[in-house]
Amino acid sequence: MAENCVSLQGLICNLMKRILFVCHGNICRSPMAEFILTALVRARGMEAEYRIESAAVSAEEIGNPIYPPAKRCLRQHGVPFDEGKRARQVVREDYDRFDRIICMDASNLRWLRRIIPADPEGKIHLLMAYTGFGRDVADPWYTGDFETTFQDLLEGCTALI
Repeated sequence: MAENCVSLQGLICNLMKRILFVCHGNICRSPMAEFILTALVRARGMEAEYRIESAAVSAEEIGNPIYPPAKRCLRQHGVPFDEGKRARQVVREDYDRFDRIICMDASNLRWLRRIIPADPEGKIHLLMAYTGFGRDVADPWYTGDFETTFQDLLEGCTALI
């Protein structure tokens, strides 16, 4: 963890990009983004430069695994993921632990402001803003369209790198 880094390790941790993806429940979009970005940085040999996690703005799904259709979509695209991943809620301390807190949609931003009311360092963003468009990532919870969500996440994560 960055807060425990000292000497040469501290220098390495200071260079590391610490990213937290955020969605409503942390069972669909944000864990998909976590594992897509992890796969992209691994493919580029940059995994030592990143610490990537995901969390929820709500408490509804805390402790639950990734939603099965999200897992299926990741598998179909050959994206490895942690079967043990469980939903957790964003906490105020995450602001200090991460360099960027990246939300999937405007609703997530509004909810996040209840947990982290201020952003003096400009860490909080929408994922699709990195593509040049501040639109929301498609929400498969309502549409069942995990492929469109995957493509949005891939585009956003690729732009983020």
